[in-house]
Amino acid sequence: MKWIIGLSGASGAIYGVKLLEFLSVKGGVETHLIITKRAEKILKWELGLERNNVEKLASYTYGEEDLEAPLTSGSFEANGMVVVPCSMKTLSCIAYGIASNLLLRAADVTLKEKRRLILVPRETPLAYSHLKAMEFAAQSGAIILPAMPAFYHKPETINELVNFIVGKILDLMGIEHQLYRRWSDIAWK
Repeated sequence: MKWIIGLSGASGAIYGVKLLEFLSVKGGVETHLIITKRAEKILKWELGLERNNVEKLASYTYGEEDLEAPLTSGSFEANGMVVVPCSMKTLSCIAYGIASNLLLRAADVTLKEKRRLILVPRETPLAYSHLKAMEFAAQSGAIILPAMPAFYHKPETINELVNFIVGKILDLMGIEHQLYRRWSDIAWK
């Protein structure tokens, strides 16, 4: 499997880092990482991590201004792309085809090639413009997976809440995991 992972400048960097940590030890998944300049600042603020600490978790890394990277072409074969966290600016640009940096261009290519694009917005409350952008992105083929953890599995730590969202992302990527207890494991017991 080959997946493009984009970290944009929204709060919730922990989701992207946890996804990369899981994929780096899972095996069999090649990751192509794009970290925006704003995401780099969020990683430092929220997690105390430098860019290079996160880049070590990926198979390949790119700068957001690298518009000559292989990811800019539809001939670059990938299973899909995940943008986690996905800022509303990034989501809006993707929805309306504004491909002004590598993350946005890779998402644009993912949509045009009819590959899976998973957007994980982390924003609240949502403005009408946010909802319309999400609607348009979904109509264009993106999957909107808001960072809204469930509580039926009785989480006791922040890590369990994060793992729930990362597990949902992995479900959509078609990657097996044991990051959270599923409803069917709880409700029917």
